[in-house]
Amino acid sequence: MSNRTIVTEFILRGFSDVRELQILHFVLFLVLYLTTLLGNLLIFSAIVLDHRLHTPMYFFLMNLSIIDLGSISVIIPKSMANSLLNTTVISYSGCVAQVFLYFIFATTDFTLLTVMAYDRHVAICHPLHYERVMNRRACVYMAASGWIAAIVNSAVHTGNTFTLPFCQSNVINHFFCEIPQLLKLACSDSYLTEVGLLAFSVFLAVCCFVFIIVSYVQIFRAVLRIPSEQGRHKAFSTCLPHLAVISLLLCTGFFAYLKPTSSSATNLDLLMGVLYSVVSPMMNPVIYSMRNKEINTALKKLFLCKIFFKNEHVISH
Repeated sequence: MSNRTIVTEFILRGFSDVRELQILHFVLFLVLYLTTLLGNLLIFSAIVLDHRLHTPMYFFLMNLSIIDLGSISVIIPKSMANSLLNTTVISYSGCVAQVFLYFIFATTDFTLLTVMAYDRHVAICHPLHYERVMNRRACVYMAASGWIAAIVNSAVHTGNTFTLPFCQSNVINHFFCEIPQLLKLACSDSYLTEVGLLAFSVFLAVCCFVFIIVSYVQIFRAVLRIPSEQGRHKAFSTCLPHLAVISLLLCTGFFAYLKPTSSSATNLDLLMGVLYSVVSPMMNPVIYSMRNKEINTALKKLFLCKIFFKNEHVISH
């Protein structure tokens, strides 16, 4: 029998061993994290407080803000703490929790982006049936189905991954726990089962991507048939932010996962990890608020209400 060491913790590869660069990493990640929190909380608050934004499109956008808040909160605080405390250790249970939660948010993100493509397709291609098809109950069912499917999918992948024996090493070549990196540490052929499950998940993601492309081909055909230039501009303005978010997520994610793997992490691997796990959630609120008059108006009202209540509180005292 070969000697096998029971893994009780993992070592996360940091960005640098130089103390000054570790502090710089902490400061940069703190700025990115606070910016992401502020942007998504503002979008979430504006949608909740403004009754004019209680529509299917903004309901799904509110869910995306929750996803962005959750996904970045799962990985960034631990990475910042490691840099600040000059350590690279993450406990076994902490790694399990990180994989499980991040997989939930990543899966739900993609399912909701697919649902939002369907929402835009119905709104533009079948406007007379929109209120009947995308009613409140249907929207709640779609969102809930996405979350439930993501939880089940994440539980299967996480359970299957952490039942593997890890004896190659306990060093993860990334700044957070990720299933592809963990599979490299497995010391038995049983990891092929998880590889097959991941391949099936990728197949489902490709199917969703094809559905999004087909939906937008039909959307653009319908938009180009709109006689009014103002009508075409309004239709495009509701679709372009969604397309930009999808493009940002897919370009960074596909490049990170489909490029040739290496036995050791490179600076490019870490950079791509930052792009799809940190920059994407930070940029989503910016993309959706740009040239969106309804969101901008709701945000202005939110700020004005805060200023009004603040002044009223000062006067009363």
